[in-house]
Amino acid sequence: MRLTYALPLPVVALAVAASALAGCGSTHAPAPPAAVTATAPAPAESNPAGDIPDNQAYVTYRSGPGAFTLKVPEGWARTDAANGDVTFTDKLNRIALHTSTAAAPATVQSVNASVVPALRGQVPGFTAGKTTTVTRPAGQAVLYTYQGDGPADPVTGKAVRDSFERYAFFHAGHETALTLSGPVGADNVDPWRTVTDSLRWQ
Repeated sequence: MRLTYALPLPVVALAVAASALAGCGSTHAPAPPAAVTATAPAPAESNPAGDIPDNQAYVTYRSGPGAFTLKVPEGWARTDAANGDVTFTDKLNRIALHTSTAAAPATVQSVNASVVPALRGQVPGFTAGKTTTVTRPAGQAVLYTYQGDGPADPVTGKAVRDSFERYAFFHAGHETALTLSGPVGADNVDPWRTVTDSLRWQ
């Protein structure tokens, strides 16, 4: 004869609880936090001394003798000399205009023979450059490039090394010498081209 024994209810409840705990016994370690990648700030833009801003505005200057107009950077200081020379300056950059009567246009040979020796005696630290002919909307011009020392700083007494571009234009018996200068290494190719391209005879 087969005998069946019934377990008391408290014993059954304990068995069920033990089984549930056994199923939940394994624990998982929390996932490590995601790595944080730091982004370095973009380096600040650094322009060489004397760089004319790309957004520089220009105004029209109208001459007396020689009858021409020229675009010059807005806000630059203007100085008129007794001999008729006009200069525009801003910090380390300079635009100089000198107009004189002339029987014929300048040539590479005439600039090398007369202008270069004169500049050698006038410009501190003068270093000779190259003489070429170029074409602009106002016509052909003789371009002479050279280097020299700019005006000394009134506080430190130090002078900045400058690059010069001297253009000799001719029209109706007048030669207009347009000289652009700024610190060596400054990227003013586009501004200087804007100025020289803007010359118009009146």
